[in-house]
Amino acid sequence: MKRRIMVVDDSRITELQIQGLLADTDFEVVAHCENGEDAIARYSEVRPDIVTMDIIMPGIDGLETAQVLLNEHPDAKILMISSLAYDDTIEEASIIGTKGFLCKPLSQDGLIEALEQVLHNG
Repeated sequence: MKRRIMVVDDSRITELQIQGLLADTDFEVVAHCENGEDAIARYSEVRPDIVTMDIIMPGIDGLETAQVLLNEHPDAKILMISSLAYDDTIEEASIIGTKGFLCKPLSQDGLIEALEQVLHNG
């Protein structure tokens, strides 16, 4: 059974890239949210195994979205994916309770490895 991924990213290109990288793997994108508000509203209906979360988005950013999701759903497994790979950003994401941080640009091996780690360590 494939693992269900909810992609939260305002970039349709990133969503399509993640879908392409996960083709023919044990993961599938089952939902795409373009902003944090949409992700918070749809999480209960989608019930993904993992959420991939961008940081810079219109409205509430990915860190705040992750915080709200984890407050409402403590078992949520969130993988931050961003080009903002600064130590303080990575540390803040970890303190919030996200399960991993992956830097853009993405590779298939890197994405799958990060998703597996989130599943098994979260």
